Amino acid sequence: QVQLVEHGGDLVQPGGSLRLSCTASGFTLANYAIGWFRQAPGKEREGVSCISSTDGSTDSADSVKGRFTISRDNAKNTVYLQMNSLKPEDTAVYYCAAAFHLCILRPETYDYWGQGTQVTVSS
Repeated sequence: QVQLVEHGGDLVQPGGSLRLSCTASGFTLANYAIGWFRQAPGKEREGVSCISSTDGSTDSADSVKGRFTISRDNAKNTVYLQMNSLKPEDTAVYYCAAAFHLCILRPETYDYWGQGTQVTVSS
C-alpha cells in the first residue's frame, strides 16, 4: 500500500522554527519528486517547495525562499522541510506529495498525497 505520512506540525511563535518530515511506505521515495504544499482556510492549495529525484535540484515559492529548506534522506525514505523565521502567514495544513516527474510546484501534477500536518504560527 502506497502511503505518505507527515509529522512535525505544531504551534510555534513568530520567528520560530519547525522541521516537517514526510516518510513513505510501500514505495521508494528516491524514485519520485517530492513536493511540500500548504493550504490555509479559505485558500487554494499552494506549492511550497519541491525536490527532484534525479539530481536533487529544488525549487521553492518566493514567499519561503531563504527561510525554508527541503532535503531528502533516501536511506530513511524520508523528505524534510526545515522551516525557519516562521511568520503568521505560514499557518496552514502542510502536505507532502510524490510524483514521477521533475520538481514542479503544481499540486495537480502529483499522484500520492499524505494526510497533512497542521502548522500554526502565533504568539
